[in-house]
Amino acid sequence: MAKTRAHVFISGRVQGVFFRSTTRSKAKNLSITGWVKNLKDGRVEAVFEGEDDKVKEMLDFCHEGSSAAQVSDVEINWEEYQGEFSGFEIRYEW
Repeated sequence: MAKTRAHVFISGRVQGVFFRSTTRSKAKNLSITGWVKNLKDGRVEAVFEGEDDKVKEMLDFCHEGSSAAQVSDVEINWEEYQGEFSGFEIRYEW
């Protein structure tokens, strides 16, 4: 199975609604590696690495988000798979 990497920016009401923790749980269930974090401008940024179909499933999730989220846009940048992550984490730096 081919592997891929997606660098995404999610806009809308995505902070303070458990978006990051829900994303982390979903990623772990799908064996996706990478990270997710809040941005100062109110968006959420994430990097997902894994099997093509699993990454696409994560991107589908990003369009919905957590139950309290209201996603207005998902910007997806496809990148070369690097295999640099050992798990999936929430990052807290700006």
